[in-house]
Amino acid sequence: MEVQVSKENICINKLVAEKKELILIQNDMIVPDSKPDILNTINVSGNVCIYKKEIMEDKVKIDGNINTYIMYLPDSKEDNLRALTCNLDFSETIAVPGAREGMILVTKCVIKDMECKVINGRKISIKAGVEFSLKIYSNEEVEMINQINNISDIQILQENFNVNSLVGNGRTSVYAKDTFNIEPQDELAEILKVDINLVDKDIKLSYNKVLAKAEAEVKIMYLTEDNRIGRVVGKIPVVGFIDIPNVAEDNLCDVNYEMKNMQIRPNPAEDHSIYIELEIEQSCMAFEKRQINLIQDLYSPTSQLEFSQKRISSGADKGEATKEFTIKDKVQIPGLEEGNLLDVQVIPNLANTNITNAKITYTGEINLNFIFTTENAIHSRSAKIPFEVSEENAEGTDQIHVDTEIMIGNTSFEVRTGGEVNAEIVMEIQTKMSKNVNMNIIDNIDVVEELPEGQDEDYDSLILYIVQPGDTLWKIAKRFHSTVDELVRMNGIEDPSKIDVGQKIYIPKFNQVRKENNENARESVFV
Repeated sequence: MEVQVSKENICINKLVAEKKELILIQNDMIVPDSKPDILNTINVSGNVCIYKKEIMEDKVKIDGNINTYIMYLPDSKEDNLRALTCNLDFSETIAVPGAREGMILVTKCVIKDMECKVINGRKISIKAGVEFSLKIYSNEEVEMINQINNISDIQILQENFNVNSLVGNGRTSVYAKDTFNIEPQDELAEILKVDINLVDKDIKLSYNKVLAKAEAEVKIMYLTEDNRIGRVVGKIPVVGFIDIPNVAEDNLCDVNYEMKNMQIRPNPAEDHSIYIELEIEQSCMAFEKRQINLIQDLYSPTSQLEFSQKRISSGADKGEATKEFTIKDKVQIPGLEEGNLLDVQVIPNLANTNITNAKITYTGEINLNFIFTTENAIHSRSAKIPFEVSEENAEGTDQIHVDTEIMIGNTSFEVRTGGEVNAEIVMEIQTKMSKNVNMNIIDNIDVVEELPEGQDEDYDSLILYIVQPGDTLWKIAKRFHSTVDELVRMNGIEDPSKIDVGQKIYIPKFNQVRKENNENARESVFV
């Protein structure tokens, strides 16, 4: 007999794999002929650009570069500071079991440390430790049976699931351009250092499009022709439209930003300005919150049914939380005096995220790099401030995935006598939370045979069953080809979800009972 069913479709988005790997990227650089020899390096910093990603069988390949700035002490009587810029290219293949072509890859690349070693006056070795954080998602269209139409006495056990059904995904490249003016009296000689951070991220949804916007906060330190150091800070809007068909205002969106390329160059000297051009890729996955009612088990008291099941996993309960913390501490910087501080680079390093049912605790350290002057020299010194901060776990369970990003807000560094610095740092932690839900999907239902009519010889119309560990009313009713409704009615049960081990359950015959169930029933007490 053919079973007639109704079905619905859902697009399942699942986190297949995640991987963190610290990779050492290194290369040598020859000092251009136009630059004086190097005596010693003062500071090295960089920004990661990713221009190509590829998912293959059980691995991921990432190509990019680190746009690197090196401040150094030259072997020259005329200068006490010079700078080099270079691109530290890399092509890395990272093993990620479960990765397959066609899946979605989300990456974050963070420079953990950089160092520069002088090999000789014309050659240096640059090393950068970069942490690659990879998350790989798969999308699968799943067809689910939600109703059976032509079996009148079908008994169905259903369960509600809240899932995030993928509406769609997309990406776009945004070119953010601007010109930063420097002081009119400054004749720019070299760019010493560039720091870029994306701040004030926001999204707006409209029909078929996601408007993703942020600001690129750019801090530039430069050297003038008369050996003075200047700084300029500004923000550049980063606005892109990502096409996603059928996206709606109440959908959830995961938007990620990734630097693909950057150009920082001085304009002609008479303009007293610096040109900045950033290529930033915005990618988005849009989700719809859906509640689905899935059939987990079924049977008929009068027919023998066969069906198959498959187990699937889906993302669910996506949410976001932002918490602001203020970190205060003292650090000692030998040689630093009041009025000599030029710049402090602040880099947060999250070491561990501990999740309990009550709270989420973040531990790590803030890396500080102080650049300052003393008489005729420039110095760079590092310090670390440990932190441990917590916020309430709004989900109330430790069975969640978290994706955390730390943004640095306002900072204050008060230099005291003897090189003591009072540091005050506002740290904003943005956390995306989700979890995987495992579900059983029933398909391929067939009626094998109708149960034979007739009365069982061993008992008349009622048995007494003693509840065993692991029993539910559903299991008992299915075993004896009765129904939960009949058991509830016969036994005056108020809550069908609660029965106790040792409890006596009277089971009425519902039509006929199969022979193998009769044999099991003999272990109980008949009436």
